[in-house]
Amino acid sequence: MLFGRRRLPVASQRFSAEEACPSFAKMRTDKATFSAELIPESFLATVDWVQVFGRAAPLEVDLGCGDGSFLAARAQQHPERHFVGVERLVGRVRSASQKVEHRQLNNARVVRFEILHAVQQLFAPESVALFYLMFPDPWPKRRHQNRRVVTPEFWRAATRALEPNGELHVATDQADYFKEMEQSLREVPILVRAPDWKRVGLPASTFESHFCANGAEIYRLALRKSAIQESGGRPH
Repeated sequence: MLFGRRRLPVASQRFSAEEACPSFAKMRTDKATFSAELIPESFLATVDWVQVFGRAAPLEVDLGCGDGSFLAARAQQHPERHFVGVERLVGRVRSASQKVEHRQLNNARVVRFEILHAVQQLFAPESVALFYLMFPDPWPKRRHQNRRVVTPEFWRAATRALEPNGELHVATDQADYFKEMEQSLREVPILVRAPDWKRVGLPASTFESHFCANGAEIYRLALRKSAIQESGGRPH
């Protein structure tokens, strides 16, 4: 089933400034930017999130945050944590920003970036407590499947950004995409399944609500960054 799917660039390609951060080219002239939207000074620089939020706190990142329903609800549930939504499409960035502003959530920001580039560039090593990737574009046609964001390159970038024992939660309604995710994980042994993770307490995103209402089966991965070494050492 397709429902307003995201259309993102090929995950493995390299991006220009305008492609990686569409706001970058007009960051100094776009007067319509919402205050909840953060436009980094450079699309290549790591963001100092402590400075952005004015305090130190665990950071959760919603990759492909859509209209911001999940992001805003999660941030409202946990005012003691920081939340960043990453979204490429300008309309969804505005919608997410409006939700954050309407609820006066000072612990949430939205950035307009392509997912892989954001994970690679915006977050310092071991700075993220939890990533969410909820219903990424499945690119169902076979000739387009190389555009899917979940690849070994994505897993490695997320692992680098995760703090020790940080987690990555993924959801999709596409069985073949889920199998592909599981297969690509074999190349990144530092990411292991989080056996005690449960969905209880998490708000539903707009995509999830739609899929569940239509009886779609939801496939989930809950992963944790283990203490294993990249060289192949054992967990400790």
